[in-house]
This record gives sequence, C-alpha cells and structure tokens, in this order.
Amino acid sequence: MNEPDWIQHAIWWQVYPLGFVGAEKTTTTEPAAPHRLLDLVPWLDYAVELGASGIALGPVFAAETHGYDTTDYFAIDPRLGTLEDLDTLVAEAHRRGLRILLDGVFNHVGRSFGPFQQVLTEGPGADTATWFTLDWPDGAAPGVEPGYRDFEGHHHLVALNHAEPAVADFVVEVMQFWLDRGADGWRLDAAYAVPSTFWAGVTSRVRAAHPDAYFVGEYIHGDYAAEVTAGGLDSATQYELWKAIWSSLNDANFFELAAALERHTALLASFAPLTFVGNHDVTRISSRLDDAALLPLALVILFTVGGTPSVYYGDEQGYRGIKEDRAGGDDDVRPLFPASPGDLSAIGQPVFAVHQELIGLRRRHAWLHRATTEILQLSNEVLSYRAGAGSGSLVVALNLSDSEQRVDAGGASSLLGGHASLDGGVVVLPPKGWAVLD
Repeated sequence: MNEPDWIQHAIWWQVYPLGFVGAEKTTTTEPAAPHRLLDLVPWLDYAVELGASGIALGPVFAAETHGYDTTDYFAIDPRLGTLEDLDTLVAEAHRRGLRILLDGVFNHVGRSFGPFQQVLTEGPGADTATWFTLDWPDGAAPGVEPGYRDFEGHHHLVALNHAEPAVADFVVEVMQFWLDRGADGWRLDAAYAVPSTFWAGVTSRVRAAHPDAYFVGEYIHGDYAAEVTAGGLDSATQYELWKAIWSSLNDANFFELAAALERHTALLASFAPLTFVGNHDVTRISSRLDDAALLPLALVILFTVGGTPSVYYGDEQGYRGIKEDRAGGDDDVRPLFPASPGDLSAIGQPVFAVHQELIGLRRRHAWLHRATTEILQLSNEVLSYRAGAGSGSLVVALNLSDSEQRVDAGGASSLLGGHASLDGGVVVLPPKGWAVLD
C-alpha cells in the first residue's frame, strides 16, 4: 500500500517516443531532425482532451536501437533531442496537470553501455566486471571478450548482476536524477527478471527522497501480488486481465473474463494493477478483436474495473497493428504519429469519442481505482457485474450476442453510459451493446 495519493486519479496515455516521432531505427549522432521530443508538446492538450492525467513515456535515454538497449542513463537519445528538450516536455506536461512516467530498463543494458565497454577494454581486472555475470576464457586479458548472461537469449542485451551493490547504487542514482528533474515515477521494464530483493532495496532508498514517486513493474506471469509486495512496488502490469478481455470477446466466452475478474479482485486487496487493452509490446486491440463492433465492450471493461488504466497511443483512434515475432516485428505497433492532432483522420473520431465518454465516467467515479467486481449475471454471451468500493457502486452490463438481451439491472435506476434502456428493474441491451448504470 505504498502508492502515492495522486495515482488514485491517474489515467495514462502511453507513448513510445522513438516510434511516435519517426526516429531512425539505430542510434546516430546526426539525426535527420533535431529536438524531436518537442514534437510531443502539441499532443499534450490532446491527451488532456482525451481525459488522461499522465503521459507514460517509453524509453527516452541514449540507446542503440529500440530504446530497451540503454547505453547512457543520464543522456537523452540524440534521435529524440536533448536534456533540455525533456525538461521542456516535463514542464509543459506539468503545466497542464499531466504526470510523467519514465521507462527504466534496469535488468539489462546495450553492449555500448560504458561500464560494459570498460570490461571489454580492461578485461577481468575492470572495476565494473562485477556489474555483470561473466565467463572468462582461460588466460583472459584486456581486449578479450568474455561470455556473459544476456536477456532471454538476446545477446545484444547484457544482463546486469543485481547482487552487486554498485549496480543498486547506480540504479538509485539514475532514478533520483530524473525524479529530481520532474519525473513522477518509473515503469520498470522486465521487472520479472530482477530479484524482488533488488527492487525492495532500490525503491526504499528512492522513496526516502521522493515519497510521492510511483513504481510499476512489468510482470507477465506469476504471482503479481507477491512480487509487488516483496519488491516494494506500487503496481504491476495486469497481463492476465488483458488477455481475458480480448479472448473472451473473440470466443464469446464471458466465463473466462469472469474468472479473471475474480482473480483481479483478489489482487486489489493488496495493490491496484496497471490495466490496459494495448501497449507497445502487443498486437493492437483493434486488430486483436475479430469483430470491430466489440471494441467498445473491451473499453467498458477497462474503465470500470479496479486498477490504473493506460491507453496506448493510437488505440484511442482505432489504429490497427500486428506484432510479429521477427526482427522489426514491433514496428507495426510503434508507428509515427501525425505532426499535430489536426492531422488525424476523421475515421478515428468515433473510437476517440467512446474513449472520452468512458474516461470521463471513470474520472467522475475515482473510487473505481480500487473497485472490486461482483458477478450478477453470467452466460457465454451476457455478463453483468457490480463494481464497488466504499459507498460507490456501478452496474455494468455487456451483450456479445446478435440479439437484444434483457438483463437484471442489479438495483440500478439510471443509465450513465451506453445505448441501452431501462425497463423497470431490467436493462435492455441492443445486439453487441453495453450499459453502465447507477
């Protein structure tokens, strides 16, 4: 229960900056365009219009390619701009009431990372040799490359040794440097690959100077609650719910979603998960769903269950994109955005309007951050649940079928959203319709 008070009202708009601004695929000291981070400034008012309260930035630090191969944690990637450009972006965001979440890759580094290059140059006697898990050949000398532990078989990503105190000191220094410059929190990339004891030590030290900082770890599988607690984190990425949302809609199987919501409610007893239907690592929700008419139902679930919702840039416009397991397979879901909101196609406006409606509802019922769900009615194609926390309560009804459905309104008496109607104590849902009731 470490989370700062402000996170109770947070809704993130997640941006992958290197893709958003059309940066080169590999590092360069002479990018085609300078100061690209400033291209994000015209989009801050758009984020406010959407209803977001924060910008979750993907990697912005100097890196070799996609940003998750960091080479200098104290420098902005030259493809994006300068330290002053990030300062401007943070200041402009804060001026609009938007928080800034940075993406910290502290499990592994790029091969050009200074301490690793020192190892390659100086050999086993390098001061930074203990920062990594190395396998030296017999008689190794300066200039000889050792074997090393990498990240999940990606040999260009050199894993850090988290048992080394100097690595913890370094991560604390990095985190505090950027929090001092105005960042509000950290997304911890591949947190699942790092010992929870490491996170616990680091976050406790950083919180001493920045008690309002927010830390969310990337966890895909495993015991989310145990990892968050052991690591002293505030939250974890809720991949189980993400999968259940699109899978249950595609398969017309609300039983899967109901089971996931039961487990989600259990997590809320200890922390509020980071919830999403899209991010920089997965196929976009508009491409994932077999029936585009069901997209609003996915969004209704996202914005009416407990947690901290995140919207991935472009999803609010109905962007499509498929992630592929190949080199460059992320490019389709990390696209260049137009120069300004006025350049967006009108085709995305209906999806944007649904996001606005549901985010507005969420902001007016901020208690949904810690709301638990109670299933009221369940079949393959019809689901209703009550979301509640404290004295707050809403009823959500969803219809996957191609026919009108009559669903018990659970005592609710007014329609807050959707195209349904109330008939006494029953909510009448049109085909593939939804309703949020009070």
